[in-house]
Amino acid sequence: MNGNDIIKYGNLTVLGAIQDLPETEWDTPGVTGYWSVKNIISHLASFELMLGDLLINLQGGSDTPTLELFRSDPARFNDVQVDEMRAGLAPNDALDEYREAFDRSSSLFADLPEDQLRVNGIFPWYGEEYDLEDFVVYTFYGHKREHSAEINHFRNDVLPAKRAGEFRA
Repeated sequence: MNGNDIIKYGNLTVLGAIQDLPETEWDTPGVTGYWSVKNIISHLASFELMLGDLLINLQGGSDTPTLELFRSDPARFNDVQVDEMRAGLAPNDALDEYREAFDRSSSLFADLPEDQLRVNGIFPWYGEEYDLEDFVVYTFYGHKREHSAEINHFRNDVLPAKRAGEFRA
């Protein structure tokens, strides 16, 4: 497994899903639950920020409020990060934050020693049988593919139906 490729292709999947999506559609709810594309990108940005904090933490850095909240209350993490902290962001600001957070986390990941990527139990709170690359595959790559599929469904099926007056919630 190549963790750097996993991170890169997860990001490319997200960017492909939002490519050319009109900014006027970014705040339309219903992509997943009540979340809009902007909410999803804000959600993914918060995960990228958490990953960067986690990678710094692995190198001896201190816990951050973002990392502490993710580990202590993952369900509340989304509410705080998306619905409270990023609710007022404009779509382009949400995307900028995602890109900056991705650049930071992918750079930090690329700088990790190879032997640190495959230490089972590196995050006891995640599971003793999982290493850092497993965490990245499941929590980031799979997560981004899932949300990208939701965005693609929204843009290809839901939006055209709404425009044609055929959509029923």
